[in-house]
Amino acid sequence: MKKEKLSCENARKIPIEKALEFLGHLPTRNSEKEAWFLSPLRSETQASFKVSKKLNCWYDHGLGIGGNIIDLICELSKVSVSQALEILAQLKTVNYDLSKQQRSNLKESGIEIKDVKFIQHPALLQYLTKRKISLTIANTFCREVHYTIGNKYCFSIGLKNNSEGWELRNKYFKSSSSPKDLTWIKNESQNLMVLEGMFDLLSLITIYPNLKREADFLILNSIAFADKALPILDNYKTIELYLDRDEAGRKTTAFFLNSTPKCIDKSEFYSAEKDLNVWLMKRK
Repeated sequence: MKKEKLSCENARKIPIEKALEFLGHLPTRNSEKEAWFLSPLRSETQASFKVSKKLNCWYDHGLGIGGNIIDLICELSKVSVSQALEILAQLKTVNYDLSKQQRSNLKESGIEIKDVKFIQHPALLQYLTKRKISLTIANTFCREVHYTIGNKYCFSIGLKNNSEGWELRNKYFKSSSSPKDLTWIKNESQNLMVLEGMFDLLSLITIYPNLKREADFLILNSIAFADKALPILDNYKTIELYLDRDEAGRKTTAFFLNSTPKCIDKSEFYSAEKDLNVWLMKRK
């Protein structure tokens, strides 16, 4: 399928904060004039990445660099200007004049799955390497999923949920196909590992390879499904929680701990990082 050509002039018109949102980065502070993010270019706990809405430019105070949206994609993805324009052409499939809820609905209902196979595309292999996940482990739980969003053809690493929908991740894209649901992986074990997302699962198996045979796994795919997860917990003797260490993750951990004494918070060993995969990527 022929790729849409996007000029530099039109690319620079794409609002940076909306593009960051589409890529999975949400602001910690927001006003009419500016938005502040945790830097997408590095790990930090205090937001120092500023986006000027009036100028549509960004500045990372920690790195001392900034620029327009093309500069950001080049820096974020380590690509050339022409490759950055190809990425931005994909992002432009979303109508940035829509409300946040409308955009969310579009991302979930506008995805049509075309093909599912074992992971083999070089771009996805590179993405797994960056996140320190082996191809063997990834192919144990995930697949390479090809899909369309409107008239755009895309591909991602996918984790199937209990309702036959897919959680979709690649270097530039984070979304899901409908219907969205939990992912419950059963190995007839009495021990359950509860995680937030697919890369938490893949990271845990990378750290503890034997778990893939010795435990069951429940991937929330959204902390909004915490209530829905409770009946599943009744099936197990012990439940280990490997949730994110941000505010939302800590609240969800507390919710499960208060719901049943069978739950154990296992996030202490990566407490200095946002989540299990960030901790894994920083290990030598």
